[in-house]
Amino acid sequence: MNGGEAIAAILQRHGVRVLFTLCGGHISPILVGAQTAGIRVVDVRHEATAVFAADAMARLTGIPGVAAVTAGPGLTNTLTALRNASMAASPLVLLGGATATALRGRGALQDIDQAAAVRSHVKEVLLPKTLPELLAAVERAFRTASAGVPGPVFVETPVDLLYGEELVRSWYRDFTPRGSGLADRAVRWYLTRHAERLFRGAVRDVGPSRPAEVPVPPERAVARARTLLAAARRPLLVLGSDAVADPSTAEATARAVRGLGVPVYLSGMARGLLGRADPLQLRHRRREALKEADLVLLGGMPLDFRMDYGRSIGRGTAIIAVGRDATSLRRNRRPTLAVPSDTGLFLAALAGARDAPCGARGGWCDTLRERDATRDREIRALAAAPSPRLNPLDLALRMEEHLGDDAVLVADGGDFVASLSYVLRPRSPLSWLDPGPFGTLGVGGGFSLAAALARPGAEVWLLWGDGSSGYSLSELDTFARHGLRIIAVVGNDGAWSQIAREQVEVLGDGVGTELQRSDYHLVAEGLGARGLLLTSPERISEVLQEARAVAATGRPVLINAHIDATDFRKGSISM
Repeated sequence: MNGGEAIAAILQRHGVRVLFTLCGGHISPILVGAQTAGIRVVDVRHEATAVFAADAMARLTGIPGVAAVTAGPGLTNTLTALRNASMAASPLVLLGGATATALRGRGALQDIDQAAAVRSHVKEVLLPKTLPELLAAVERAFRTASAGVPGPVFVETPVDLLYGEELVRSWYRDFTPRGSGLADRAVRWYLTRHAERLFRGAVRDVGPSRPAEVPVPPERAVARARTLLAAARRPLLVLGSDAVADPSTAEATARAVRGLGVPVYLSGMARGLLGRADPLQLRHRRREALKEADLVLLGGMPLDFRMDYGRSIGRGTAIIAVGRDATSLRRNRRPTLAVPSDTGLFLAALAGARDAPCGARGGWCDTLRERDATRDREIRALAAAPSPRLNPLDLALRMEEHLGDDAVLVADGGDFVASLSYVLRPRSPLSWLDPGPFGTLGVGGGFSLAAALARPGAEVWLLWGDGSSGYSLSELDTFARHGLRIIAVVGNDGAWSQIAREQVEVLGDGVGTELQRSDYHLVAEGLGARGLLLTSPERISEVLQEARAVAATGRPVLINAHIDATDFRKGSISM
């Protein structure tokens, strides 16, 4: 095996089915080795997309996603995506090409201090200098990425560790000076010895993979939580992505939530955990519920900006904070009980064999459900308001009617996408993908790419604002080349509306927030996808049906929906 083939063998043993990449001379053996090994190589149009896709693949499958990028700018282009994966606790392995080991610091093409660039964005940086070290580093990267609090790991892959030994030795021979002087002979001796060291003790059998360690809840903490829950009359669950950090246990986690019989708000990847319309699940007016609850169990949901830094929870309210990241459990509020554990495992242990229907809590659940129903009626009334173009809430309600039972929703946008989230109901566990706590725009291309590959045959809906679409619109070319049935909906209001609304009101100027109502549907056609223009409310159902029919043939489609600006989310900007 050369180094690229050996890496491919390791990926295979860890269950990796797709390698995301943007090609470069530094990483070619990895790509060829992966394809030869039966791993699908999916090439994208920007390195950030490759890492976003690896992130989403990990979330959907539980196996660390893998991306390979070339040296220098190839790596630096991934930094935002790496930080997004880090903050979302997504396990992934990034293989980064590098110049030959003997040429470091000598002005070689794209040779930079890659460790310095990436170190603060990943769990670990691995810098192997020989082929045995490289293979050991890749194995270590998989374990580290999944263990404890998951996250990305960077493995540098110098080009002279990837090609075959004889070829690399010939490179070094060709590079050595031909003179007979002492200096030339010394250089020849050094480079010959250097080439020998690269392959000394090369590993031919990469060995079996080892499972990563997952934090298990202490029995004492589970018992204390049971006592607190039994005493509560107005308990509330708030679950985040950590609740489905292990996709294989999602159904067990859902059973545990139902067994507890406690009303629940679902956030991030946990949306869809209980299906489309479970009576325990709440969608609206979370802040009011938090103020009134006498116990709040936060599962993988730190008290950051998404939870108003804990200010919405009453001072006398008992708080149980659970999550793999122990440092986040006490952020901004000291909980009554902090449990560093996988949220799904904790909920399963807490529920046990219990069967506590929501009605056991008196009128608490009825009150919360009635508020939800009232808010839904308000949204329907707002959706019925006349609009010169498309009312985004009306579009959202019509989309909800047309989504397939296997739909996977990818959220990449500000005001438009957040408005859709009030209406669209994920159908099943792991059917909603959003950036996570970093609030990153630009995830759409990579996330929907991974969703289409992880769920072949499923309907993948990419929800784009017209601003966020600019980050990865070119990936429609990737979707088309790889025959992926992705439906992109662009909410086109000609503005960065979430920012513009507050900026204009507070500062009296919309500078930097104005866009054109561009012909995104024509761009889609140029990139090999189908483009549909939607400007009339009367055509919403017709266009949605056409989009689904086109996608069913294996061709991606983009709907350019001309929406009107609304004040539906006025005051919702987060900082």
